[in-house]
Amino acid sequence: EQLVQLLSSDRPVEPFPVRRGLAPWQKRKIERYLHVNLEHGLRVELLAEVLPLSVSHFCRAFKETFGETPHAYIMRLRLEKAQHLMLATEEPLSQIALACGLADQAHLSKLFRRKLGETPSNWRRRRLPEPFGKVSFRRWRSS
Repeated sequence: EQLVQLLSSDRPVEPFPVRRGLAPWQKRKIERYLHVNLEHGLRVELLAEVLPLSVSHFCRAFKETFGETPHAYIMRLRLEKAQHLMLATEEPLSQIALACGLADQAHLSKLFRRKLGETPSNWRRRRLPEPFGKVSFRRWRSS
């Protein structure tokens, strides 16, 4: 009798909540995996296997969770790592590109210009302090 009342009721039935995106443990696992393996080739099929999910479900859930596609997210992580390495090391840009999982320095430059509007070398030069010798010489000459 209660079932009949529920079925014939005019009350709107609330749908079961649908979880969208990755579960918190899946998000942590994929973030950890990406950071550890950033210098390697990262194909979407491989990333989906890490959780394990189908490729299409993984891509939808990833975008829902991170707000961007897996490819865009990985490229952003690689550029952030490159920026960090450019400021923290004296490594040449070609080595930094490889350490970030990019094909070569040209690939780094293309991504850098597209996202940040300038070349990696200009970006690095503007942010690194001048060598001590140059700064002290200029100060000495101007006094």
